[in-house]
Amino acid sequence: MVAYLIRRLWQMIPTLIGVVLLVFVLFHFFGGDPAEILGGLNATQDQINAIRQQLGLNEPWYVQLWIFLKQIATFDWGKSWATNEAVSHLFATRLPATLTVMVPILLLDTLLAIPIALGVAYVRGSLTDRTLMVVTTVALSISFLVYIIIGQYFFGFQLGWFPVQGWSDSTLTNLITYVPLPVLLAVMVGVSPQTRLYRSFFLDELGHDYVRTARAKGLTEGTVLFKHVLRNAMIPILTNVGLALPGIFVGSFLIEVFFSIPGLGREVLLAVNRSDYPVIQATTVYLAVLTMFINLATDLLYKVVDPRVVLK
Repeated sequence: MVAYLIRRLWQMIPTLIGVVLLVFVLFHFFGGDPAEILGGLNATQDQINAIRQQLGLNEPWYVQLWIFLKQIATFDWGKSWATNEAVSHLFATRLPATLTVMVPILLLDTLLAIPIALGVAYVRGSLTDRTLMVVTTVALSISFLVYIIIGQYFFGFQLGWFPVQGWSDSTLTNLITYVPLPVLLAVMVGVSPQTRLYRSFFLDELGHDYVRTARAKGLTEGTVLFKHVLRNAMIPILTNVGLALPGIFVGSFLIEVFFSIPGLGREVLLAVNRSDYPVIQATTVYLAVLTMFINLATDLLYKVVDPRVVLK
């Protein structure tokens, strides 16, 4: 296990170098001139030159690359070009709001989809199975934006159960007051694809010989489903959850924009619209690093879920 962990960490280094170089090349050789973007349409050439001097854009490319590497190593990305707020402070203040919304969504999606998918896989071909598949297909066919508009109108304006927009400094207040509606709508959408996907995993396991052998030995259906089928299907389920995890750190753009949640997702969207390169660069690099570590953690969990898995 230790040797595998060290080997995987070592393999991350060239991947990270490739990501950093790609980000640097894209932003410095293919993007617009940051000095002209910051200066605006009415800026004089002297003002643009002064901005280039201040940002170090008049330095050779290898000097700019060295500055970029130091920013990554020291977690100091300077200040946002649009708001003049330190990028590190921006991450620290926006990330909690994103996690407050996205973590419950991910947990509920997974915890609801697994038992539902296991149940319909067990009664495959029945009226319950066909009905649920039709419902999930219809749910997948409707844009999330439609769910937001109808949900806000029905639950917010008509019934008055939840506030449509708002946020506070108290995590408890947010969880009780402002989070339920976006979480409810997101789960209504997200649980459908997860249920269909996990159902296919369980159906694949139910068709294996070990299930028939377990039943022939007289094991109860509960033991077969939860001790054997569920455990073996957890490998692809963990893979799917691992792929979804990086997204919770960026958040859903639609959720944060339409519900006025001051999260990282909305901030990244604003940064793209304003060509705020420091924020976009920091998000890109850190998300790449986070994705690599989540993939590593997922691989290690394979061994925990199924001891037969050999890590090479």
